[in-house]
Amino acid sequence: MKKKLKIEKERVMIERKNFEMQYMLEEERIMMKDTSALTGAQKAFYEQLQEEIMVASMNHSLFCKLLLNDSDEDEIIKELVMETSQPKRHRYIQRNHLAGHERLFLDSFAPTPIYPPSLFHRRFRMKRSLFLRIQSKVEAHDSYFVQKRNNANKLGLSSLQNITAAFRMLVYGVLGDLMDEYVQIRETTTLESLKKFVTAIINVFSKEYLRKPNNEDIARLLAHGEHQGFLGRAPAIHYSINGHDYTMGYYLANGIYPKWATFVKTIPSPQGQKQKLFAAAQEAYRKDVEHAFGVLQARFTIRNYERDDDEVVDLDYEQIDGVDNPPM
Repeated sequence: MKKKLKIEKERVMIERKNFEMQYMLEEERIMMKDTSALTGAQKAFYEQLQEEIMVASMNHSLFCKLLLNDSDEDEIIKELVMETSQPKRHRYIQRNHLAGHERLFLDSFAPTPIYPPSLFHRRFRMKRSLFLRIQSKVEAHDSYFVQKRNNANKLGLSSLQNITAAFRMLVYGVLGDLMDEYVQIRETTTLESLKKFVTAIINVFSKEYLRKPNNEDIARLLAHGEHQGFLGRAPAIHYSINGHDYTMGYYLANGIYPKWATFVKTIPSPQGQKQKLFAAAQEAYRKDVEHAFGVLQARFTIRNYERDDDEVVDLDYEQIDGVDNPPM
């Protein structure tokens, strides 16, 4: 019985400490709230809360000091008044959203941007036309990305600023405050924009793009490859083994490819002479193909990732590239 009472007492103490901690955090949040941007009843409400918290804090500190301190009572009260007259707050940073949008627009989205398309592709991992298509779809889906005016009639962040900050986090995996100085957007807003942007992308594009490819998709990709000079298809194959005719080829591959019958992979730990002979032959022929591709890659300057966007015909993403986002 005593053990149960002890456990219950400890549980109550833990819950009490948790409640006190949550209460303190809520008081701290209210005291750090900037009321200069608020107006009317909302501003008066928070200012009254802050005043009540200050008075309660001063009374609590006064009681403790009077109880534990032998100094003069008037000196203690004067000291407490000086400590609580200026509540601790985070410094409010006045960001220039208009200047941030104008800088971003002139750098990358103006009719004649400062940075060429090749640098845009390198930084955003896509062409400007695709970025603007995504921007227009997301802005139409969620009004959060539509530029608005606050209570002080000042323009807030534009969709270019919000989406650019979200893109940079997705592309580079950077922290939320990295774009603050350039785009003029604080970390909490960047994180909020990222969450809403990802949700909008899923809702808008999931049915068309976030799914398994169908026959129409494959045909379109093959046609695009043939237009660029690639065959896109394996040549017709006809051969016979033990009296059986085959029209499907087999391709030497390594372990990263799916477990399909058409992919012939090596045996990781061959056992017996037959398996060892097969593994040695498969790996030898596959190495020959890899070496041949390396020669072609060096001979024709085939690059792994980046390409010169100025020399490649841009795909037409609903002709949005011709519609520029005007400066504010």
